[in-house]
Amino acid sequence: MQKQKTLAKSFSMQGKGLHTGLDIQITFNPAPENHGYKIKRVDLEGEPVINALAENVASTQRGTVLSKNGIQISTVEHAMAALYAYEIDNCLIEVNAPEFPILDGSSCFFSEEIQKSGIVEQNAPKDFYIVKHKIEVKDEETGSSLIILPDEKFSVNVLISFDSPVLSNQFATLNDLSEFPEEIAASRTFVFVREVEMLRQNNLIKGGDLDNAIVIYDQKMPQETLDRLADEVGIPHLNVHELGYINNKPLVFDNEPARHKLIDILGDLALIGKPIRGRIIATRPGHKINNQLACMIRKDIKLNEVQAPIYDPNVAPLMDINRIRELLPHRYPFLLVDKIIEIGGNYIVGVKNITTNEPFFTGHFPQEPVTPGVLLVEAMAQTGGLLVLNSVDEPERYSTYFMKIDGVKFRQKVVPGDTLILRLELLAPIRRGISTMKGYIFVGDKLVCEAEFMAQIIKNK
Repeated sequence: MQKQKTLAKSFSMQGKGLHTGLDIQITFNPAPENHGYKIKRVDLEGEPVINALAENVASTQRGTVLSKNGIQISTVEHAMAALYAYEIDNCLIEVNAPEFPILDGSSCFFSEEIQKSGIVEQNAPKDFYIVKHKIEVKDEETGSSLIILPDEKFSVNVLISFDSPVLSNQFATLNDLSEFPEEIAASRTFVFVREVEMLRQNNLIKGGDLDNAIVIYDQKMPQETLDRLADEVGIPHLNVHELGYINNKPLVFDNEPARHKLIDILGDLALIGKPIRGRIIATRPGHKINNQLACMIRKDIKLNEVQAPIYDPNVAPLMDINRIRELLPHRYPFLLVDKIIEIGGNYIVGVKNITTNEPFFTGHFPQEPVTPGVLLVEAMAQTGGLLVLNSVDEPERYSTYFMKIDGVKFRQKVVPGDTLILRLELLAPIRRGISTMKGYIFVGDKLVCEAEFMAQIIKNK
């Protein structure tokens, strides 16, 4: 079981804002378990805090802008990408301006400071968003698309395409997050000279220069126009006939623009609030479509408080029925767990196959067999009992007994042919033989029942 992580210590950085041109101070702080990413505007009265989540994205024009209750933070994606790549789950970010500093236009400096600060493991388990089927978003107008496919780990493939003689087609790949510091982090943002005038008219890129962006001159324009734009952004006058990259520093990678788009994807998808297990295939991605996918996943997370565990019947169980019978005193017709497929420090996952031969279907109901809700609760309790008994020496000498049941909800009928996936997790450490647990039952990906339990472990006489 992987645990949540946070920074070992705080670190601060200073730089100008890409769009505001302001001199900005930003500090990244350790945060407690289950805190997530939060951003505090220390320059405003009351120091308001915004949760860095996709539903708080207010704009995606030339960057990701978060907004809540009139408070705004922009250009967050490069820092978010670094936190996500280092698998940091909890961080409080303090900033004294309405945007993050652009630095050199990449995630490089954020990455370096995280390495210097160090990372510590926390006690709470890491909660992944596990991709179980293909998810796709498309923008027919731009030809952009993002596809996520099931996979055992997180990876990204990016393809970019522009109608440009300088930057046409490029691709970049991140096969593992461990590749981020060396292969991705130093990739800078980029802008076409032909876009500069429009961006300036929209009150953007006041702090843009050749030190924080790759500038691409790919369409000839009148020398007078080119000279005026060069003066506005503080770069040397260019020869109108010489197309190409305009930079103080040469390209870090031949496909640096594609690698930067990968940074943007990481930063935008960090706003779903959970690390992803899945493979992303991105074609002509941008902040708008990145956020559309993040919002789609956030909606799924809200609708499903907890994801159904993955059940592969080909994998041998951790506990088969013989081991379960050694631990639990229950016998036919009241033993309601067939096998245990996963056990963590504070959770357990069991399986119960419902067949038409269950004795209770004789009377519940002959014409429409439905599993009694009370037996679903009992199946959760027995599974939770196995978690508790698995934590004591000589478990066969103990039994668990109900003390309280709360918050029981039945969401869907359970009928013959259903395979129940039961997940029980401790709400608090076991103290004095008393445990509190939250239980869920799934059929496929659908949550059918949930409840909270309090139980006591008692030594058998």
